[in-house]
Amino acid sequence: MSRFLLALCLLIALPVSAATQVLVTTNLGDFTIQLNEEKAPISSKNFLRYVEEGNYNETIFHRVIPGFMAQGGGFDKDMVKRPTHAPIKNEASNGLKNDTATVAMARTQNPNSATNQFFINYKDNAFLNAAGNNPGYAVFGKVVKGFSVVQDMAKIPTGSNRATGMQDVPQQPIIIESMKVIK
Repeated sequence: MSRFLLALCLLIALPVSAATQVLVTTNLGDFTIQLNEEKAPISSKNFLRYVEEGNYNETIFHRVIPGFMAQGGGFDKDMVKRPTHAPIKNEASNGLKNDTATVAMARTQNPNSATNQFFINYKDNAFLNAAGNNPGYAVFGKVVKGFSVVQDMAKIPTGSNRATGMQDVPQQPIIIESMKVIK
């Protein structure tokens, strides 16, 4: 066998490092998020830190707007805000777009204010992408399995929460029972 063929065989046999995936178990079913650690290293590392600490366990999707997005990770079912780490740098200029099924960091008006909250896009939301004076929202992953579960969230009626004044709150809690890294 030539050296070229031998080298080619060895390259084919080398394991390819697979992208990190996180299994999200909710009271509506499971879905899987695949992270893009190459293009969004800061946001991915931040998200994984919260996953590994168990910070997302027993939180809710507290804001769901059909045809737009579902936001979660920051509150428990009693609408008590979860503790956070320091905010991270906005990576919205990483080339990843807020397209259908992508996962992005939620933030305030301050572009560098994202902590533990994230959202999943129901459709292509180009206006959330970084462009010109718009700092955008940093995409760091995509729902690669079980997007129908995320779509089912949008079927639950929403309203305002009198205690917090928040709008678009699902009237039946959508609970993130657990998150764990699966690969």
